[in-house]
This record gives sequence, C-alpha cells and structure tokens, in this order.
Amino acid sequence: MEKTRREYPDIAPAGPTFARAVRVGGTLYISGCTARGTDAQGGPAIEQFKVVWDRLIRIVEAEGGTAADIVKITTFVTDMREWFPASAEQQSVMYGYFGGQNPANSLVEITALAQPGLDVEIEAIAVLD
Repeated sequence: MEKTRREYPDIAPAGPTFARAVRVGGTLYISGCTARGTDAQGGPAIEQFKVVWDRLIRIVEAEGGTAADIVKITTFVTDMREWFPASAEQQSVMYGYFGGQNPANSLVEITALAQPGLDVEIEAIAVLD
C-alpha cells in the first residue's frame, strides 16, 4: 500500500524531523499539533485546545474528510490542574465538531512540549472513506 507524506504549511507547519501527516490508503496519521506560532501560544490551555482542533479539522478536510472521520486522538497536556477546570468548555468544543460521537482518546500529562508556552498537543488518526 502506498504511503504518502503530507505537509500543510498554511495550516500547521511541521518541524524539520517529521511529516505533518502520513496517508496510507484511507488512513491519515496526523502528527501532534500545537498552537505554535499563534496568539494562543502562551495563553490558557483551553485557547490552545481550540486552535489545535481547528488545525486538525482543516488537515482532515484538506484530505477530503470531516471531523467524523477522526477515530483516535492522543492528547498531551503539561498541567492536569489547568486542564480539568475547563472540562465543560472542552466538551462544548468537542460537541461542536463531533455531536457527541467523540473519537477514542488517551489523555497524557507530560513535563513539557517542544517550545515554551505550549501546553496542549493532540495527534490524530482519521479513517477517510
């Protein structure tokens, strides 16, 4: 099966050591997205969360898919204490994209992300029809 590396410099630029996404047949593996380079970098985690989801959805749409095609995510956060007070707002964002049919998700607390001011990173797998 053909593997195609994808870049989306106008949506979420990748770093020098990875592709933003790899498409294998109808499956799209999206590298972790952050709010890097946006006004949300350095701001509250919920604002970064919104930017990250916007980027993920735009990448999937660029491949002809929709939010409903995202089947698995891994969410990395640097501080669970900041993460859970915003739970209702997170749920609202997710409902806006998924209508209650959320993808599988693993939530992992980590010490730091690639740059200062980044507190949320989400990687995703989408199955495109």
